[in-house]
Amino acid sequence: MSMKTEMPVLARHEGKWQGEYIHIDANANIVDRHASLLTCRFPDNEEHPYYQTNEYTWADGRKEVIQFPATYEDGKIYFNTERIDGYAWEVDELTVLLKWTYRHDPANYLYEMIQISPDGNHRARTWRWYESGELIKRTVIKEKRVA
Repeated sequence: MSMKTEMPVLARHEGKWQGEYIHIDANANIVDRHASLLTCRFPDNEEHPYYQTNEYTWADGRKEVIQFPATYEDGKIYFNTERIDGYAWEVDELTVLLKWTYRHDPANYLYEMIQISPDGNHRARTWRWYESGELIKRTVIKEKRVA
């Protein structure tokens, strides 16, 4: 069986997603916001059967592009990049969960919940940032499929 067959919810995310990230501190203050374009692919590649490219653009003109190749094993995808270390798994017919740490700060961790609409054209994502077990920030992301 292929990864797309074994992870059908994740497979529904294939394509391009346009949205906005809003980072909120523990006191509900917006500390950052920026536009995004994410590309989720399933290349015919045994080493990295899932590949995500995130493109971020801020109002001041700053831009950042980040590549996230992933491996697959036993119903989970694993990210082991220079930036993050983590894994994702499916929870139900609409939801994928992701847990990861940033390489520069391995003592802290994040959980992300990704929910795709039943029609597959919208996603809602939330990150919870933890430091020493305490919630320090949230990120909310609303996206629509553009390709």
